[in-house]
Amino acid sequence: MEIERKYLITRENLPDDLERFPSLRIEQGYLCAEPVVRIRRQDDDYYLTYKSKGLMIREEYNLPLTKAAYLHLREKADGILIQKTRYRIPLTDGLTIELDVFHGVHEGLLLAEVEFPSEEAARDFTPPGWFGEDVTFSSRYHNSTLAYRRL
Repeated sequence: MEIERKYLITRENLPDDLERFPSLRIEQGYLCAEPVVRIRRQDDDYYLTYKSKGLMIREEYNLPLTKAAYLHLREKADGILIQKTRYRIPLTDGLTIELDVFHGVHEGLLLAEVEFPSEEAARDFTPPGWFGEDVTFSSRYHNSTLAYRRL
């Protein structure tokens, strides 16, 4: 189960020391939008992911892929391949901000996600001051939506 909140970030509000945080280079493509079936490369790791419908709370299953399987499925992906760098920024209470800086077609888009252990924790969350609009309940900012249209 994935329980997360999602926020828009403006370039002016990015942390000054962003490069000091661990990061991953991510490429992902979508084989199906409903339900979501995606393939993802995170640096040198490869996954096939299923996500159920939902906005803040969704089922999520990740299965490892070989590089060859990923490249084979990549050719079958619909729409736009999502490209982004994900920074992992620690928060209090064991939470982590996953800050996505998009490249390519979605250059300039910045999204921060925080995953929670419970729905209650997600609802009680007070975001840091540098977070912008809460877009948790908008499917417009799901990566699966972004794969099929430009913002």
